[in-house]
Amino acid sequence: MRPMRSEVINVRTGSRPTVLDITAEAERFVAGQGDGLLHVFVPHATAGLAIIETGAGSDDDLLRALDDLLPTDDRWRHRHGSPGHGRDHVLPAVVPPYATLPVLGGRLQLGTWQSVCLVDTNGDNASRQVRFSFLPG
Repeated sequence: MRPMRSEVINVRTGSRPTVLDITAEAERFVAGQGDGLLHVFVPHATAGLAIIETGAGSDDDLLRALDDLLPTDDRWRHRHGSPGHGRDHVLPAVVPPYATLPVLGGRLQLGTWQSVCLVDTNGDNASRQVRFSFLPG
């Protein structure tokens, strides 16, 4: 049995809420790996992962929905950082910091319009890590 393979990539998300497509990095990681599962994990308390369509406005719709659900205001008890930063610490309960995807023949098995995206609403931390782990089948 082959051991699990794992790698960490560093990404920059900027100073504004963003949905960053990391599908190409995920595809590169699993290329030639055969069948198995790709587990993607974000080791941050204020970021998450979403499998979502991008480029047709869905990424902006997600950010707007998160603004409606988790407003940037003073209601949050967690108060360090920028005003409204407490909502960033609630984000991973809504947009989880992990996703597991099937891989067949070294290719991600995503739907036609699906992309693997890092969701980051925390403008205070523009440097993020993403861990890819491949579990062979």
